[in-house]
Amino acid sequence: MHIIFFSSDNNLIDEWIKRHEIKAYDVAYDCDSLLELNSLHKAIVIADYDTVATELNKLITTDKLPKKVIVLERNPEIITGKMLISHSIKAYGNSRMLKLHYQQMIETVKGGDIWTYPELTVALLKNAKRDQLSQEANNLIENRLTPKEKEIVFLVLQGLTNEAIATKLAITQRTVKAHISSIFNKLHVNDRLSLVLLLK
Repeated sequence: MHIIFFSSDNNLIDEWIKRHEIKAYDVAYDCDSLLELNSLHKAIVIADYDTVATELNKLITTDKLPKKVIVLERNPEIITGKMLISHSIKAYGNSRMLKLHYQQMIETVKGGDIWTYPELTVALLKNAKRDQLSQEANNLIENRLTPKEKEIVFLVLQGLTNEAIATKLAITQRTVKAHISSIFNKLHVNDRLSLVLLLK
């Protein structure tokens, strides 16, 4: 997939290109140069939050954010990640991540899902408590899920693992997985993070 690097740090862009062996890419240094790129609608934008945070925030507030934006930062913070994910950023992580993680991130975003590093994922899952859900989210759960699925969805939203849910409900992990798969199907999501973003 075509990549657009959104950064004013040429050294970092060179490092990304070499480390991840990027062949097809464009570079944008500010909002105007990014929005002028013909490849924008079919590319993944990788933004360097350390140098273009102001520009990225401008895109968010003016509702001009491209569909597939990844934000990388030298020292990622959970609070920053929560804010960016809530504004439709598709991935957030360390700008110097390993090639393996980079490839997983790109594949996840290419597939239309959201990628975050484990600590941020846990924080996002723990954030969604039953009493914080909107009336619409509660209605969706009530109308589409069985009583056991409802019980499990709230445990998932608390950040519990399959093993912890199985122990708490005195059922097998296999049964938990089957229920979670059914919940995902009924709510049209692919993973726990998408579930949280749908319901919170």
